[in-house]
Amino acid sequence: MNSQSSSSGNAKTIIALPAPRLESEQSLESALGNRRSIREYAKTSLSLQEVSQLLWATQGITADDGGRTAPSAGALYPLEIYLVAGRVASLDPGVYHYRTQDHGLVKRADGDKRAALARAALKQDCVRDGAAVVVFAAVYARTKKKYGDRGARYVHIEVGHAAQNTCLQATALGLGTVPVGAFDDNAVRKTLGLPSNERVLYLVPVGKIR
Repeated sequence: MNSQSSSSGNAKTIIALPAPRLESEQSLESALGNRRSIREYAKTSLSLQEVSQLLWATQGITADDGGRTAPSAGALYPLEIYLVAGRVASLDPGVYHYRTQDHGLVKRADGDKRAALARAALKQDCVRDGAAVVVFAAVYARTKKKYGDRGARYVHIEVGHAAQNTCLQATALGLGTVPVGAFDDNAVRKTLGLPSNERVLYLVPVGKIR
């Protein structure tokens, strides 16, 4: 397991992720041109550095005022990001919550949940076979308290921004991924043990390309 630290005032153990890189030899144009939906993966582990980069691209903090890699209406940030880890080096299989403010993970459940998650996703093999799955959930109330019913639209726009970041970062890392929107909402929430006020919007399995 990776080295761990506890944040002050929080009894939960935070698994520190490696610092994300801010530059690479891969251009944005190249990532856009090469991005494809890939549903078959090698049975190879992701590195913790790759996981760190993927999660940072998804919702990482990039400004002193808390601004993130994806825009958010009113800077209200309704998204909650989870990692369902199956084959990640130096990380035990389990369900982890991504803590943006710490760029770290908090374990929410032990054990490999990919097969159960795949069953909840209408038996899609890509969810079972990815080394890990990035799960996007949202607390609608954060955005709707300011924008009312229209806030739901803004949440849906935001998750699209964030998921595209995940896919482009995976492409830049030479990894395969595919966004999955077909699943039983309640079954996914139960499988992962998510809070009742969080609605699951997207599953994005990631793995090494065969």
